[in-house]
Amino acid sequence: MISLRQHAVSLVAIFLALAVGVVLGSQTVAADLLHGLRADKTDLRKQVDTISEQNGRLSGELNAADRFIAGSSSRILPGTLIDHSVVVFTTPDADPADIEAVTNGLDTSGATVTGKIALAEALLDTTEGDRLRTTLTNVIPAGAQLRSGAVDQGSMAGDLLGLVLLLDPANSQPRSTPQELSLALETLRGGGFLAYGDTPVDPAQLAVVITGEGARSNENGQGSNIARFAGALRGRGAGAVLAGRSGAADAPGPIAATRSDAALATTVTTVDNLDREIGRVTTVLGLSEQLRGGAGRYGTGTKANSLTLVALPH
Repeated sequence: MISLRQHAVSLVAIFLALAVGVVLGSQTVAADLLHGLRADKTDLRKQVDTISEQNGRLSGELNAADRFIAGSSSRILPGTLIDHSVVVFTTPDADPADIEAVTNGLDTSGATVTGKIALAEALLDTTEGDRLRTTLTNVIPAGAQLRSGAVDQGSMAGDLLGLVLLLDPANSQPRSTPQELSLALETLRGGGFLAYGDTPVDPAQLAVVITGEGARSNENGQGSNIARFAGALRGRGAGAVLAGRSGAADAPGPIAATRSDAALATTVTTVDNLDREIGRVTTVLGLSEQLRGGAGRYGTGTKANSLTLVALPH
């Protein structure tokens, strides 16, 4: 008969054997795993090197394309907007280099830039909605009224500024007196909603809204408000283009919001690669397209339907 002590010794021997087996087995597995990791590391290094080489080549090609387009813009753009006027709006995150490039492109096209207006965060921030609405309703030109559907602050601001800053597309005449225009702009500037220089801003036929990457689009509805602002401008003038960088084409960015709205997508031209030369040229050409009743979605971002558009006849 097996004693309790013998039974205990047997159990200890069994567990010891299991432990030794686990250790030996783990060492074998570890050795196999280490060998496999070394092989994987070598493969991954090769893949990384291949991808880096491809990226380097593609970056070189892209930079070469930028240089070619920059050099060709002086032949593509002249005359495309001759005898037409444009007012430029910028959002708080717009890149200064993009603003300068678009402005230069407009000059090359023959357009007259009647003014540059920087939209402040307060104009786009939903927490400032009530204060903005009160300000806007106090500066509506005599005999005019805002569109009944313009109830959100982006639409209201775009509608009011479109009313005083964009010529009537039916007769190319202003819809406000110089005094009414000055009052509206000075009141909005005094309220911290926008900024502009000392040079007077005059009415124009067309509007371009330059935005950035859309990094803060989710904060207090800024992305949606920029989209609706551009849409309301388009409703008052002969055309409007909303242009920004690739991030603005991702939800909830302003370009994404514009392209996701059935009405805005078919009326406002959007460009999502403004950091590249092709996007800057496309922005100017997009205004020509707007004059002819068209609207496109250009760039490489979500819902873009073409990289650019061909130069239109002068």
